[in-house]
Amino acid sequence: MAGADVGGDSGGHRKKKGKRKQPKRMAIRIDMTPLVDVAFLLLTFFMLTTVFRKPQTLEINLPPDPKAQVKMAESNLLTIRCDENLDMFWSIGFELPHKFKFADLTKVLQEKQKENPKYVVLIKIDRKSKYHAMIDIIDALNQTNLGRFSFAPMTDIDKKEMSKATI
Repeated sequence: MAGADVGGDSGGHRKKKGKRKQPKRMAIRIDMTPLVDVAFLLLTFFMLTTVFRKPQTLEINLPPDPKAQVKMAESNLLTIRCDENLDMFWSIGFELPHKFKFADLTKVLQEKQKENPKYVVLIKIDRKSKYHAMIDIIDALNQTNLGRFSFAPMTDIDKKEMSKATI
């Protein structure tokens, strides 16, 4: 632990009469062994109790040619749009979008998956919307086994179509 060495006067000093006597200095020595023991104990504890997990990633398949165009039937295209207020819209092909609540996303996707399991989902999210909206949409798509989806930027034409949406 800690100790103090109390020694005598080292000598070589002459004492003068009438002057105050200098106090003896004590050398303090701190034993660092217990501190090192505790540090290594904590280090080994945390090393042995740490759980190593593989990072969770999302696989993205990009086309080999950026100019490549993918052709598909209009009836197999389900478009999901989300604006900055988290108002959701769905449409099949080029028909007018239908509005629904963000909380009903999974229910709507389950209905659409039952109608046609071959849907390819096109997700259009407003730049001003929250990031968690995109993550929640992807999670809902994975839950309903609609694993084929794509992202596209929301344009002014999409915003005009959303204003014409039916409820």
